[in-house]
Amino acid sequence: MFPTPLAKTSRTWQISYQVLLPVMLIIWLLPLIAVANFSIKPESDFVNGNYWGIPSSFEAFSNYGRVFFESNMPRYLWNSLFITIPTVIGAVALSAMAGFALGVYKFKGNLLIFFIFIAGNFVPFQILMVPVRDLTLSLNLYDTKTGLVLFHIAFQTGFCTLFMRNFIRALPFPLIEAARVEGIAEWKIFLYVVLPLMKPALAALAVLIFTFIWNDYFWAVVLTQGPDAQPVTAGITEFNSQFRAAYHLMSAGSIVAALPPVAMFFLMQKHFIAGLTLGAVK
Repeated sequence: MFPTPLAKTSRTWQISYQVLLPVMLIIWLLPLIAVANFSIKPESDFVNGNYWGIPSSFEAFSNYGRVFFESNMPRYLWNSLFITIPTVIGAVALSAMAGFALGVYKFKGNLLIFFIFIAGNFVPFQILMVPVRDLTLSLNLYDTKTGLVLFHIAFQTGFCTLFMRNFIRALPFPLIEAARVEGIAEWKIFLYVVLPLMKPALAALAVLIFTFIWNDYFWAVVLTQGPDAQPVTAGITEFNSQFRAAYHLMSAGSIVAALPPVAMFFLMQKHFIAGLTLGAVK
């Protein structure tokens, strides 16, 4: 039922694993390595066909400087932060409260409400594209950061509630019962008993949602246009028109756009792993 631990496998398989693991890691990272290599090349390398070779000159400072000072990249990064951070806070806060209600209280319709949250995760976003766009237009939220934040929160709350509800149900319920015996109000039980125990799950969920929203391209294109509201994933396509076929600048912009989620993961790595593995072993 469970895979055999590597230490208990044959010596041949252990050696094969040690050899294949770095090879597969390099293959997986190869596109990122290629983009990073492109980002430090001069434009002449692409004209001369030097796509995969060693750069003829190191132009990282020039390329990244042009990305920051000759384009709208700083504005797009700011838009992404303004969209992502409120979305993470809103989705995590709402799902923590919804997960507490669905995980602690037993009432008629509990499972039905929970199944509705789950069902929403299986609706393809493409089906919702036209009605959501029409709704933003009718609410005067089209091409605004606020509209993108509100719809991201709505779309992410279902998955977050599923995550939080299952986590809360694994917590020791006698702690909640003891607090009730002491006469503590339900909202205080949530704030002072349950919420501190949820810190690993909150951190793990925050990293996941931050990555989802920052890397979102579909809704960024559907609900926004222009540098005033577009996040970096959609705004970076402006480089095609601004710099034409400047692959070195496109690559530099892509690396800049990818750095915040990577930094977020490494800053929260300890809490992220703890949140995902909590309860896996006793």
